[in-house]
Amino acid sequence: MAASVLVTVSLGLLIAGGARSTCVTGKGEGPCPAPLVGPDGTAVKDKYYFVHQPLTGNGSLTARVSDMTGQIRLPDTVPGVRNVKEGVVPWAKAGLLVRQSLRQGTPYAAVMLTGAHGVRMQHNYIHDVPGGPHNGPQWLRLTRSGDTITGYESDDGKAWTEVGTVELTGLPETVEIGLFATSPGALWDMAQAFAQATATFDHITLQGANGSWRRDDVGVVMESDGKTPHHPGGVVESGDKLIVTGGGDIGPATMEGGLRADLMLIGGALGLIPVLVVAVTFVTAQGRRGLIGTGPPARPGRLLAAKAAVMGSVAFVAGLVTSGVVVPAGLALLRANQNPIQPLTLGTGLRVIVGYAALTAAAAVLALGLAALIKRAVIASGLAIALVVVPYFLATAGLAPWLLVITPAAGFAITQSVPTFAHVDVQQSLGGYYPLPPWAGLAVTCGYAAITLAAASARRTA
Repeated sequence: MAASVLVTVSLGLLIAGGARSTCVTGKGEGPCPAPLVGPDGTAVKDKYYFVHQPLTGNGSLTARVSDMTGQIRLPDTVPGVRNVKEGVVPWAKAGLLVRQSLRQGTPYAAVMLTGAHGVRMQHNYIHDVPGGPHNGPQWLRLTRSGDTITGYESDDGKAWTEVGTVELTGLPETVEIGLFATSPGALWDMAQAFAQATATFDHITLQGANGSWRRDDVGVVMESDGKTPHHPGGVVESGDKLIVTGGGDIGPATMEGGLRADLMLIGGALGLIPVLVVAVTFVTAQGRRGLIGTGPPARPGRLLAAKAAVMGSVAFVAGLVTSGVVVPAGLALLRANQNPIQPLTLGTGLRVIVGYAALTAAAAVLALGLAALIKRAVIASGLAIALVVVPYFLATAGLAPWLLVITPAAGFAITQSVPTFAHVDVQQSLGGYYPLPPWAGLAVTCGYAAITLAAASARRTA
């Protein structure tokens, strides 16, 4: 157990101590800025091109997205020659948006057409409601009544279907409402490459305001000279049409929002190997030596349950010591080295720490049950490692992410400090990707442990 603690803590602190993040801004290269935080305390991205007007009081905006195109940078076929092709990424977005102000990170609500996910109603970066599965021309409408924002869609501009309704508490009397376009980058080579979306809006009707359209490239990043926009957006007026081009995203910053707390547990899979071996030998060694005790013989099922309780408790304490040391100490090292860190609430931090301890206990009980079934230490240890550790490494290498759904390795999801959002494309080989929510993943591991222990108990009783 001491070896387990030492392995995980050493690897976590080694990674944290060596991490150095730098960014190029208008002031040159230096420490990266703190992540942008949305209304829910989550790191967010808020970059798009916005054609808008101030709306005082209630009102609505209606428009048809008649066309949506874009550009995507693909891997270079000729070294040094950029390979940019026409097309849109699945989560490219164009539609209608209302927000508190143009300041990044402020509350908003939007109804939109996406590149490959149909119509969506999204608000405050992390909330997403699906509409119809449309990918062609579509009418959209956004209405405001006090703090209530409602999004609609229509095939013909006559029959309307509600997509969703949200409450933006504390919305000021005057808000900004308008048309937007944006596109997250294309995923390849472990990063996001350039992508841009262009949407054509027509049949535009704005009720409650009749001013002139204002144009803002919200969140645009400047080149190192501090003056030249990097991949700027824009708008072209053509008769009654507005052709809006934008790049970036409005949504959670799952990978770009800073280093994650679960990075400190990067050695957790290796640290579980000594735990699994100890759990196996706790059964097999006692069986060989006849260390049953001097009192009346206990029922085999009860004896196995007692051993599982002892082993699970010891493993839980070892896991709690491990995560309770490496997570706060690692985060302190990251901050000392001026690295941006994903926001971490107290509740999430406790869940990561206690969750790793629970995973350690569940894995130990699973290994103990396998040992009681197989009764051969080498085979049981190898099988436990093959079920818990090997799938984790295969999944995080991007070879078989589905293993984190159907194997006991699913329990590692309990350590994720940033959730996996359904409306964000994530390259599955990147660290921190888990197909299941935290508690669902842990439940899979606990289920395996319970079934294995029950089977071993039934076999001993028979």
